[in-house]
Amino acid sequence: MDEIFQEYKDLLPISILEDIKSQTSKGIAKTKLKKVLDIAVEEFNNMQVEAGECVGIISAESIGEPGTQMTLNTFHFAGVSEMNVTTGLPRIIEVLDGSQSLRTPMMEIYLQEPYKNGVDIKKAAQLIKETTLQDIAAEFIINIAEGVIEVKLDEEKMKVLSLNADKVHKLLDASLKGIGVKLKDGMLLVKPKGKDVSVNELYKLKEKAKTIYVSGVKGITQVLPVKRGEEFVIVTAGTNLKSVFELEFVDGTRTTSNDIFETYHVLGIEATREAIVREVFKIITEQGLNVDVRHLMLVADTMCVTGGLKGITRYGIVSQKSSVLAKASFETPIKHIINASLIGEKDELSSVVENVMINQPVPVGTGLLKLITREVKK
Repeated sequence: MDEIFQEYKDLLPISILEDIKSQTSKGIAKTKLKKVLDIAVEEFNNMQVEAGECVGIISAESIGEPGTQMTLNTFHFAGVSEMNVTTGLPRIIEVLDGSQSLRTPMMEIYLQEPYKNGVDIKKAAQLIKETTLQDIAAEFIINIAEGVIEVKLDEEKMKVLSLNADKVHKLLDASLKGIGVKLKDGMLLVKPKGKDVSVNELYKLKEKAKTIYVSGVKGITQVLPVKRGEEFVIVTAGTNLKSVFELEFVDGTRTTSNDIFETYHVLGIEATREAIVREVFKIITEQGLNVDVRHLMLVADTMCVTGGLKGITRYGIVSQKSSVLAKASFETPIKHIINASLIGEKDELSSVVENVMINQPVPVGTGLLKLITREVKK
């Protein structure tokens, strides 16, 4: 059987051959297997894009048409008021523009055993969530007479996070520079250095102390364990891919972030390209629309072709166009035309946009065949 598959390795992609191999029974006759492979080759060849085909225009039409039907802005996770997910057209714009400031950054964190089976899933979620002092404090008291803030710690909450009063005391002492922090009878005493301290200063210090980082992953403000098929996944509000990968119970091979720039900086350009395709495909399918994934792959390739991540904006992909008129047709036309005039730039009119602008035939079509005729003189 392997010998037959070897014969077709130059005719079909390895992924297709592997799929056929996995679906084929071991006792299949060689003639039947060859017939299956011949049909696969025929189908594969029929699916090929014709040489010279304008794939960019087809992709633009295929993505743009269903894109006009997207209206939904956000999706809300029931039971967690802070967790909204930007979807629909606003999210498509975020991805394709290469936005670095997302409305709702989030992660899907896959877990190792036994956590993925639901065992101690809440504990795992709490270890991921960013914990501040106010999350483990039972009470904050402003003692005006002594000019000190008393922080009563919640022992049960600290136990879940494997924390103790001494550890919290050290963290607070390191974070509050120039502020005295003492531990007395299981209570933290925070006192500004100086004799006369106003109530207003004490109040500001209390609010600052509340937000001091204690444990967990910075940037992860909310966590929500959800069941996906047979396993549990933790969905987060906020993202910090690098720090999450450092946790032993996290499956780093499947954990994803919806921040494509973070994916680029942590995992590289190939992972970013895949993230763009998956994000856009997921958004479109969630809207009940259908776009061939190959159109999305072409857009992702364009954004990542230089080895860096470029959004489809005048500062990204469009800025790399060699045609002055093509740049001017996108945004800020006067700026591009003036700059080109100052340096005497020349436009070769080699693509569609600039020829449409000056009412000339556009250079499209395969261009592979040329018809030569002889004029018959009468």
